[in-house]
Formats: sequence, C-alpha cells, structure tokens
Amino acid sequence: MNKFSTIDYVIFVIYFIVVTSYGYWVYSRKKIKGVSDSHDFFLAEGSLTWWAIGASLIASNISAEQFIGTSGQGFQVGLAVAAYEWVAAIALIIVAVWFIPVYLKNKIFTMPQFLHTRYNETVSFIMAIFWLLLYVLVNLTSILYLGALAINNLMGGGYLHEIIIALSIFALFITLGGMKVIGFTDVIQVLVLVVGGLATTYIALTLVSEHFGLGKDAMAGLNKMMSDAPDHFKMMMAKPKPGAPQAEINKYLALPGIAMYFAGQWIVNLNYWGCNQYITQRALGANLKTARTGILFAGLMKLAMPVIVVLPGIAAYVLYKNGGLQQEMASGGHFNSDNAYSAILGFLPTGLKGLSVAALTAAIVASLAGKANSISTIFTLDIYKKHISKEASEKSMVNVGRLTILAALVFSIMLTWKDLLGIGGEGGFTFIQKYTGFISPGIFAIFILGFFWKRTTGAAAIAGILTGFGMSVLFNNYAPKLFGNETLLYTAFPNGKGGYEIPFLICMGLSFMFTIIVMVAISLAGPKVNPKAFEIPRSMFKVEKSTLALIVVTLILLTMLYAKFW
Repeated sequence: MNKFSTIDYVIFVIYFIVVTSYGYWVYSRKKIKGVSDSHDFFLAEGSLTWWAIGASLIASNISAEQFIGTSGQGFQVGLAVAAYEWVAAIALIIVAVWFIPVYLKNKIFTMPQFLHTRYNETVSFIMAIFWLLLYVLVNLTSILYLGALAINNLMGGGYLHEIIIALSIFALFITLGGMKVIGFTDVIQVLVLVVGGLATTYIALTLVSEHFGLGKDAMAGLNKMMSDAPDHFKMMMAKPKPGAPQAEINKYLALPGIAMYFAGQWIVNLNYWGCNQYITQRALGANLKTARTGILFAGLMKLAMPVIVVLPGIAAYVLYKNGGLQQEMASGGHFNSDNAYSAILGFLPTGLKGLSVAALTAAIVASLAGKANSISTIFTLDIYKKHISKEASEKSMVNVGRLTILAALVFSIMLTWKDLLGIGGEGGFTFIQKYTGFISPGIFAIFILGFFWKRTTGAAAIAGILTGFGMSVLFNNYAPKLFGNETLLYTAFPNGKGGYEIPFLICMGLSFMFTIIVMVAISLAGPKVNPKAFEIPRSMFKVEKSTLALIVVTLILLTMLYAKFW
C-alpha cells in the first residue's frame, strides 16, 4: 500500500490554505460591511446564491457517514443502499415545492420556531432539546469519529486523537464566521469532494480491472464488477426464505426490499431534508426562487452521489471476494466493512491520494461546521433568547452562538476519545440511521400534519412526539417478544445475536402510522386551532418554468436509473 508522499502532503496543505483563506476573506468582507447581527450569523440572510445553497446542502450531507458508512454498506449490500441517495432527489423536489414556501411565508428561521408558531411553546421547547441531544450525541459525534478513523487508517494508525482535534479546530475556524462563511466555503468543499471522490472511484474500477488481468480500464472494471457480483447491482433485496444464511438476512434487515419504499425510506428522507435545521437552514435566508433552485440543484446532484460513495464499496467487495484487500479490510485484526473506502484510498498513486484525502476531509469538515452551526442556532434562538436572556443583544447572541459551537465540539471530542457511544461497533451508517430513526417518525408526523391539517392541536403534537418515540422503542426492541415473529403488520428475522429483529425502516413506518392515528384522534377530540396562527401560502405553490424544468430532468434521470438496476 502506498504511503503519503511529500506531494500528497503539499496538495492537502494547499487545500487547507485555500479553504481557510477564502473563509477568512468572506468573513473579513462581512466585518468591513458592518454585518454582525444574529440573522446574518445563523442564516447568511439574503447573501447565499442558488448554487451556493445547492453546494452547501451536498457538502453538508456527504460526510464521513456517506464516504465511509455508505461505502461500507456498498460492500455489504451493494447498489440497493443508493435508495437513500435517489429517494432523496424526490424528497428534495417535495421540500422545494411544498415545504420551503411554508417556512418562508411564515418567516421561519429555526425548526423549533416553526413548532412554536404552529403549535405552542411547550412543543417547541421539547423538540429543541430533542434536536440538540440528537445533533450532538449522534450526528456531530459520529461524523467526527468516523472521519478521524478513516484518515487515521490511511496514515497507518496511531494518530486518531490528534486527527479528532485537528478536524475539530478546522471546523471551528470555518464555523465561527457564521453561515455565510460556511455556505461559500462549501462551494470549494463540494468541488474538492466531487473531484477527489471521482478520482477514487476511477482508481477503484481500474484496480478491479487490473486484478482480473484486464489492464487499467475503468469501464472493463465496472463490467467485471457487474458480472462478478450481479446481486450487488440490484436495487431490491429479496425477502429471505426460512433457513437463509445470516448474511442474506442482515442485508434484508438493513434494506427490506420494496417494503422500505412504503415505510421508512420516505420518512428518513422527508424528515432529513424538510424538517431538519441542519439542512433547511441553508435555504431559510433566501427568497423563494433562489431557495427552490438551490434545493433542486442539490437533488440533481444527489443522483450522481452513488458513483462516489457506493461504487468504491462494491469494488472493494469484488476485490476482497477474489483474494484482495484482506489486510486492508481489517481493523485491529478484525474484519470491518467500514474500511472499504479507506482500503481503496490506500492504493491511490502519489498526488491523487492527497487529493482524495482532501476530499474526505472536505466532506467531514463541511458537515461538522454545518451541524455545529445548527446546534448553535437552535440553542441561541430557541433556548437562550427565549428562556435565559430575553433582552439579549444581537452581539451577545452571536457570542453565545460561538461559545455553543465550541462547547458542542469539545463535548463531541470527549465522546469520541474512546468511542463511548460504540459507533465503531455496529457500523457508522447503521448507527446514524437506527438512532435517528427513533425520533424521526414522531417529528415527521407533527410537521406533516402541521403543514396540511389546521385541525392538528398542540396536545396532539406532544402526544405525537411521545408516541413516535415509544412506538420506535417498541418495534425496534420488544415487538417480536410481545407479539410474535410474524403478524399482519410485520415479519421479524433472526439477527444472529440469539434474537429476532424487524427491519428498522419498517419499524419507522409502523411507528409513523400509529403516531398519525393518535394525533388525529386527539386533535378531533380537542378544540379547533385558530387558523390565523399559521398560514399555508397556497399562492406560493405555483412552480416557475425553470423550477419545473429541473424537476422534469431529475425525474426522467431517476426513472432511467431505476429501470436499469431494478
């Protein structure tokens, strides 16, 4: 395996200098113009262009769990994991057309503020706490740990703690300049991660080609992968039959075939892209046309993401299956599918390795910065300003926001120091999806009913939060023991640990269904909501021709992809 050369270090240092210098330049211009209010710091109000919004969405989304976790899933299950990317393209269309107009019309800056406007302060406060815990304990921590682990593996090990600190400082430098700095530096980040990611995929395909004696031919490598591992190029996992191997069952537990398209896959994506401060924050400071175009631009880019984050994992699987990468796929002497991406990176030639590690770092830092800024926004605007210091000045809110960013990163460093949450134990991608899925059904239920049914009450929203979480715990942990392994609602499968599990995407769908039923029943039994408390802007649902064109192109390309790999 090639080690880092001087040229690789030079390329990486150039990337660092360019990003930080550009970020400082954006920050300096902002200071010269005298812009230092909280809306500018948290939202970059009115200053992000459509391409900056789209690039920032992708840069923040494609992080360590994508490069590392999704490649690991590509190794295990193949192209089926691309459902997360391709369904996201449709989810982004829905968000752009129906969700964003509601937020902008009602001048929403944070997701708890939406819940306060639509329901009441109790719902807003509860969810602000929920989101802060989720963002710090699950998202920020897993991004930092998985990213540091990957870079540490590439450097030969022994530098994990130093890399964790370095990534945190890099993200802190960008984040303290506010959302405008994050948004515009993300344009550079996304260029680096796309170019570096494509370079890694190209090398992965040529490695496969060379391994089978076909020369350095990327297309020959892709064709060989498709013929050698045809099951890894199918979007649907077949339901395992009784007595099936545990490996086949595990694939279905992660991606339960067509069933996931009627259950959790939509909840995952619509909740992530439409009800998530981390994502919507990029568009909340723009006008409707700019926000819509940026979101749809991100949706179009999502169609290409599996080329970068899934194909290297499949290439690693084909090589491993045929006697390659045996040492590279192990951590501490034990096989780990999350090593698939870094295993490929290790074989990159001089120069390209530095570029690809820069791409990985770009994805990690962009996500860390975006997540830290969202944590800061929710804490400052929805907790500090409302409950601690109602008379806080603009300057003090910006300072509190910066201190919150620092505190969140320090706390995440403490959690990742010895992997206290066990992220490395069950795979990064599964860790994030599973634990986010415990609260996603309840959150999405209160948002979707809040958008489109004025009869929904605050009491129903609180019940929805509790029901969604409670049902998630029930279906994920106890349902097979209480109700049996097979009912009209679900089928449980052996998990290889002496018990039975329901695929977590189906658990999410079931939790969402029961949450909606409870919320509707409570709303109908309670008082009617004042329709003036929240406005659904019907006139803003008209779609511009340019927007419609982007939607049509995205849907045509998506149809072609599913037709090819169904």
